[in-house]
Amino acid sequence: MNYVRLGQSGLMVSRIGLGAMGFGDKTWREWVLNKDDSHKIVRRALDKGINFFDSCDYYSAGASEVILGQTLLRDVHRHEIVLATKVGMNMGGDPNARGFSRKHLFHAVDQSLKRLGTDYIDLYQTHIWDPTANIEEMMDAFDALVTSGKVLYVGATDMPAWQFSEALHYAKRTGKAPFVSMQNHYNLLFREHERELLPLCRANGIGLIPYSPMGRGFLAGNRDKEGWGETIRAKSDDFAQNVFFRDVDFEITNKTVAIAGKHGVKAVQIALAWVLQQEGIAAPIFGATDPDHIDDAVSALEIQLENSEMIELEASYESRPLPTRKSS
Repeated sequence: MNYVRLGQSGLMVSRIGLGAMGFGDKTWREWVLNKDDSHKIVRRALDKGINFFDSCDYYSAGASEVILGQTLLRDVHRHEIVLATKVGMNMGGDPNARGFSRKHLFHAVDQSLKRLGTDYIDLYQTHIWDPTANIEEMMDAFDALVTSGKVLYVGATDMPAWQFSEALHYAKRTGKAPFVSMQNHYNLLFREHERELLPLCRANGIGLIPYSPMGRGFLAGNRDKEGWGETIRAKSDDFAQNVFFRDVDFEITNKTVAIAGKHGVKAVQIALAWVLQQEGIAAPIFGATDPDHIDDAVSALEIQLENSEMIELEASYESRPLPTRKSS
């Protein structure tokens, strides 16, 4: 396993990170794994040298953090891993149980620490973005969490480029703890952030840790236009059902499958290799529900796509239209 710095920080992370959305409670999502099955995934990841693990307070209503902490810290010392989680989505019935206010961030971090079973979080990140957030208040609150020692670094997820730029400049101007990373949706089927967000991050030395590098499994090549797929995850993943399944998505997937055949590997490995070869990518975050998925992801680190293959994979992409305002 290779390790790289997360952006301009001194934090070293494995070249790929394991996401823990698949750990938790089946009442939240039918396909998530219980503690024992999750431990098998975590153990395999540790054996393969992965030291970067990502969760969120919202996943399985907190159960993901509980299981991740319990399965990780039974096998390794706390200082040996990089533990990341996210905040921002609704965690209760009151109006202050979500978002990026000082009140919610201070409460949420204590709850995540308790669930994870640790006294500090390596990387604390915004989750689903609230476009009405007060950026100055948010950055001041994150800085206070860093000063307190509860959080070591802060990062963002899927924030519009102009607001991310505001946050970066505010932190620099005031000497507050800056965002060191961006966790954004990025794969062969979703490349919208190549317009503004990715160039902004590269120009400012932000560590890129994209999620869904394999298109939530779509790039495995086992989906069809007549149905959502064969697995429980594929059948119930409304996010993928709403974002993918365009004709061009199948065209790109078919090219991915064909190139995988030439390399003698799986299509998802080619998809991950493509993301890994993009400029500025530190550590794509992938999910796994079987230990073999860990082996596949680690093996993708050894795949080197030729320039002609990169061009072929990218040539068919069609940008997605901007959201339109609904008529009243």
